[in-house]
Amino acid sequence: MTVPRQPPSPYEETRPPEEPRGHVIRRRALTLLIIVLLIGIPAGYLVISANQSRDSGKDKEAKYSATGLTIGWPSKVQRRLYETPIPHYSRNVAYYETNNYKVSRLYTQFLTSKGGLDTFLKEVDEHYTVDDLKKGDITIGARDRNVAGWDFTGPGPWYGLTHDQKDPMPTQSIVVNLSNPDHPMVFVVSTTEP
Repeated sequence: MTVPRQPPSPYEETRPPEEPRGHVIRRRALTLLIIVLLIGIPAGYLVISANQSRDSGKDKEAKYSATGLTIGWPSKVQRRLYETPIPHYSRNVAYYETNNYKVSRLYTQFLTSKGGLDTFLKEVDEHYTVDDLKKGDITIGARDRNVAGWDFTGPGPWYGLTHDQKDPMPTQSIVVNLSNPDHPMVFVVSTTEP
């Protein structure tokens, strides 16, 4: 004969029925997986992003701490800001930009044609022609020559011109090597005060 089960007394502690051990392990594993996904993935992205940002900063630091010219064309924004036009089909183009709280400079050099030199001078000032260049006038000072690594003692003749403008417009110091009149080498330092 079976004894009927007595209902629990309201004073007795009631426990839910225990789950099988396998269910408990799976539930804990699932909880751990969710925690890892919610914390681990964003943390991984954060580490990757920090490394990329640090590498980018090192690249910029190397670029701007370099001395001398960088081979290539300055950006259109730089050319417009410093009013330094470079004729199409110019070769051996290089530039270097310096900035501080007092003054900013863009150093530019390029090899162009006779017509390219005319175009360049007209774009600097519509009244300029090759005749405005003065023979033997090295308008780029020793400090700027040193920064850019330029040496104007080679075979010439050398010609120069300074295009002064009122602030905030830039002033251009131009030196041209006409040792090959068909392909003059042009050197420009454009200076602006912010």
